[in-house]
Amino acid sequence: SLRRLVCVEGVAVKVSGVKPKVVQSVHYCPATRQHERRQYVDATDPELGLPVVDESGRELPDKVVQLTSASYPTQDKDGNVLETEFGLSVYKDHQTVTLQEMPERAPMGQLPRSVELVLDHDLVDRVKPGDRVQVVGVYRALSSASQGQRTTSGLFPTVVLANDIRILGRDSNGLVFTPNDVRTIRDLAKRSDILDVLGRSVCPSIHGHGVIKKALALQLLGGCEKNLANGTHLRGDINVLMVGDPSTAKSQLLRSAMGIAPLAVSTTGKGSSGVGLTAAVTSDPETRERRLEAGAMVLADRGLVCVDEFDKMGESDRVAIHEAMEQQTVTIAKAGMHASLNARCSVLAAANPVYGQYDRRKRVQDNIGLPDSLLSRFDLLFVVLDQIDPEGDRRIAAHVIRGHRYQGTAPGRKEAADSEDDEESSDDEDENEAGVSIWAPSRYDETANPNKDDDDPHSDDVLQHEFLRKYLHYAKTRIRPTLTEEAREAIAGRYAEMRGRQDDRTLPITARSLETIIRLASAHAKARLSPTVEAEPDVAAAMDILSFALYHENNKVLHEGDEQKADDEGTAALGKRDEPDLTDGSDGGDSPGKRRRTDGAGEDDAPEAEDPASEMSADDLKQAIYLQVSRDLADSVPLGSVMADNPDRAAVLRAVQSLEDDGRVMVSEDEVYVVD
Repeated sequence: SLRRLVCVEGVAVKVSGVKPKVVQSVHYCPATRQHERRQYVDATDPELGLPVVDESGRELPDKVVQLTSASYPTQDKDGNVLETEFGLSVYKDHQTVTLQEMPERAPMGQLPRSVELVLDHDLVDRVKPGDRVQVVGVYRALSSASQGQRTTSGLFPTVVLANDIRILGRDSNGLVFTPNDVRTIRDLAKRSDILDVLGRSVCPSIHGHGVIKKALALQLLGGCEKNLANGTHLRGDINVLMVGDPSTAKSQLLRSAMGIAPLAVSTTGKGSSGVGLTAAVTSDPETRERRLEAGAMVLADRGLVCVDEFDKMGESDRVAIHEAMEQQTVTIAKAGMHASLNARCSVLAAANPVYGQYDRRKRVQDNIGLPDSLLSRFDLLFVVLDQIDPEGDRRIAAHVIRGHRYQGTAPGRKEAADSEDDEESSDDEDENEAGVSIWAPSRYDETANPNKDDDDPHSDDVLQHEFLRKYLHYAKTRIRPTLTEEAREAIAGRYAEMRGRQDDRTLPITARSLETIIRLASAHAKARLSPTVEAEPDVAAAMDILSFALYHENNKVLHEGDEQKADDEGTAALGKRDEPDLTDGSDGGDSPGKRRRTDGAGEDDAPEAEDPASEMSADDLKQAIYLQVSRDLADSVPLGSVMADNPDRAAVLRAVQSLEDDGRVMVSEDEVYVVD
């Protein structure tokens, strides 16, 4: 394909400076008072090898454009000295760019291929490191004779002489939307449990981690980026950090998110340096000129960066990503080169505790070993513990073994780790081609689901992998929700409540936590394809996930399952007394206590109690009252509204009095206030 017009797409990883290249030089001879002109043709000239054209535009026979010497003449043919007239000479702008294959298109297990582009005239300075471009140009082999060298090796460097450059949008990921897809996406968004559907579809091959999966779905959706009139940039990307014991599927969740995100760049803490993540100024070995090279976070602009083994990164290298995570820019001031590159990406990181295993006797900060300045830049921090529970271990083992039973792919289907392996029949595939079959049966959840809805045939199913990518991409790019007045009041009230609950055993609550609530609520509104962010369910869902990350409690789990008793060691390590320890490898919805109750009900075939609130123990009732009062948006709750669904008012009043004796609440004028 040499000397042919080609079209290539890729990411600009190295960009040189713009330099003038001489096209025609003018020389003056003082002795004869004459001017001489000389044309220059090098190996990158597009007219090289073409017939010579005269002034009238006719081709001259038996004459072709050849390489010329790159040195200026110093004497004329008579030996007279010549002086160069730089003001009369003609120059053109010249720049070289290294174009690399897009990460998502690179062959698995191979290094991405690259090609050098030569830009001239008005094409220079249109590309920055990290830009995704489409280039049309002539693929040509360069002759080394232009540098005055002769070679006998027979090897020649190849470049693309660019003729046109087009900056590609960040949505160039190969997803093709049909009208039927858009119609199906809008119908699916009307479901009230859309976040649950997206959460269990993110990585169905991994057992549990329901809240973390929902957080990953919201991260892939992202919040709303804002650029204020005064130049302030408010990021809309959500950063997530997972810290926990080994063998809790942290790395698998990272790989799953990479497979769903349209643009994702993967790296590890030990194999990455600070400049490798941001940007670096390098020296070209051939021309010895300085050029700017983009790092992983710049290459993942408008995408996702997955950093595994985040704790193995050096301290000096970790400081380099502080600016990129909050301001979403990378500023370089080295070797006389000043530049600011965009790094508008979400960061998904996984790390192991400092001591290998999570030490429950120490604070979260001591276990993580990262500074607070970096932790505050992560919107969500999940502590994943490997707890010993015979029933939970049995379910995890059954889940993994069930996945091995159905290993394999259907013929003609692309193998995907997180999409369901092979369908039991080809009927669903035929439906997918003819009509729409967006659901895939989940073999991994054959056990009874306590939240199963008999009226919904897809309450246990997951979305097809390709349709999940389409749904998330459509919701992220098409919807820009705005906050309503009720949502503003709810967010302000929840933020003030979180600041009041802060103590030395929890993560610090800063103003960035307020923006975290806004971003999570906006992402949930995108999941519903809603143009507005509502207090219910958007802010409530955001606070549900944030409470799980901060205080390791889940409002939905507590209200549905009444699982009130906490593990003493877990709550001591995680800083909240009398609150459930839901930081194990399973989601709160799959908690062992809840499974036991479900299995027992299934075996006995006995209906549930008509009024489960009346069967609460004293400790459970105290915990439920405390959670109701602490989560209320108002400063206080009327005494008559506390556990209004419990008919045993005497037990409720005794529980409130016990909480007041413990110093956790205060009762004044029939109003209940939270003290700690």
